[in-house]
Amino acid sequence: MRILFTGGTGKAGRHVVPYLRDLGHTIVNADLHPLGETGVDDLRVDLTDSGQVWGALTQLGNIGELDDPAARDRFDAVVHFAALPRILIAPDGETYRTNVLSTYNVIEAAVKLGIRKVIFASSETTYGICFAPGDKAPDYIPVDEAHPTIPHDSYAMSKVANEVTARSFQARSGVDIYGLRINNVIEPHEYATDFPTYLQHPEMRRRNIFAYIDARDLGHMVECCLNSDGLGYEVFNVANPDSSVGIPSAEVAERFYPGVRRRREMGEWETFYDIEKARRLLGFAPKHSWRDALGMERP
Repeated sequence: MRILFTGGTGKAGRHVVPYLRDLGHTIVNADLHPLGETGVDDLRVDLTDSGQVWGALTQLGNIGELDDPAARDRFDAVVHFAALPRILIAPDGETYRTNVLSTYNVIEAAVKLGIRKVIFASSETTYGICFAPGDKAPDYIPVDEAHPTIPHDSYAMSKVANEVTARSFQARSGVDIYGLRINNVIEPHEYATDFPTYLQHPEMRRRNIFAYIDARDLGHMVECCLNSDGLGYEVFNVANPDSSVGIPSAEVAERFYPGVRRRREMGEWETFYDIEKARRLLGFAPKHSWRDALGMERP
């Protein structure tokens, strides 16, 4: 596919874009800053400007394509990861404005140009746990996509608004639009630097519902979405199958979620961020674990 990928220079994008490139896709990275990755075209785009978004989606990716009679200025899919990635980077209103307006512009242009597949980054924060003041527990565990999305901060508010926007554009167009409620993205080097501390202090992971997603497995999730057609509008939790702490899930529930309703029995080390829907509908099969990186036996 020829793919416009927004935010490819960010923490998640800089792993997902090379993953997709290595699968044979042609990628144009639309970002304010270049990725500089071999075989990936960089295009500086302010996604809050609808004219720039439209232009990015209707032009060639590089000078070499001018001499290529087979080159196209049409994209098969859009993957939209660009955003202010959390609160407390910009004022709250700017976080909301940037994330909502850029997502509206990207999806509107893609739909009006007849692009049949749009994948956008939503967030674990939509469930209202991550950036809530104090210590907030989910309504039930494990948390699936039916859990209420009642945000407590401007970033999560923007992501909920983006899901509403995406659903509206899908309803009027019939294209496939898939939202990824991405958990805490972990780069491979962070296992050695961060996870030993998490093993000693599991409470540090409560805002992420004791879950994580390996950046490489996030690339696999995008691949699954690109390969799955006809689902219409769907949102998916995206996480690795094991929790991010070194104590069994039953102990996590007892220590941190006393009194919280349990929807079903969980595996001994299972994530509290339920990924069954992505497994069932997309064939999502994450492969990486922090245990591998730290030389620990998998359960």
